[in-house]
Amino acid sequence: MPGDVTNPRIIVLASGNGSNLQALIDAVSARDFPGDIVAVGCNRPRAFALERAAQAGIETFVVDHTEYDNREDFDGMLKAEIDRRAPDLVVLAGFMRILTTEFVRAFHGLVLNIHPSLLPKYPGLKTHFRALEAGDKIHGVTVHFVTEDLDGGPTVAQAEVEIEEGDTPERLAEKVQQQEHVLYPIVVRWFCEGRLQLHGNQVLFDGEPLPKPFYLTD
Repeated sequence: MPGDVTNPRIIVLASGNGSNLQALIDAVSARDFPGDIVAVGCNRPRAFALERAAQAGIETFVVDHTEYDNREDFDGMLKAEIDRRAPDLVVLAGFMRILTTEFVRAFHGLVLNIHPSLLPKYPGLKTHFRALEAGDKIHGVTVHFVTEDLDGGPTVAQAEVEIEEGDTPERLAEKVQQQEHVLYPIVVRWFCEGRLQLHGNQVLFDGEPLPKPFYLTD
């Protein structure tokens, strides 16, 4: 995507429909956004995220996980594709692969992820179903830095939604996704502005330790 050459370079990794990717594309297209999406990578060659990127004129690449015998080989090729493009930030937007320790360490402090629950509640899959089964009244989404712990990296921001009577996993997913599309571009902007950093395992915001995650409510 064309833009100021001094802007931070963003690579987005996705696996499926790419609705969070679209939210980021829309945000980055604003004239005052301080970053550029330089490429979108997918592990599934038919992911609609690739079409979204193509429609926006963004370079794409595919590293098909089914062509590799193990995670290490897959991550090695993925890392090579990322390194070739020299990003300042890697954004996981529905990227459904567990990354190896070596990969995560190589990009420490440079990878953000969005997860559909209020971490540390419900890491992993089926988060909306699990929240309903537990009788929760509040659910939501978390943006965090990626570390070696699955869905366990330091939290930057969260957005909440109310669980209402009659909600299904599908309806809850829709409500959470609406908040995802608001929250993720905000956090990516902070990173590109230099306001957000990871120092060791501590989130810094404007150079100061972040005592607790930022919160948005619906």
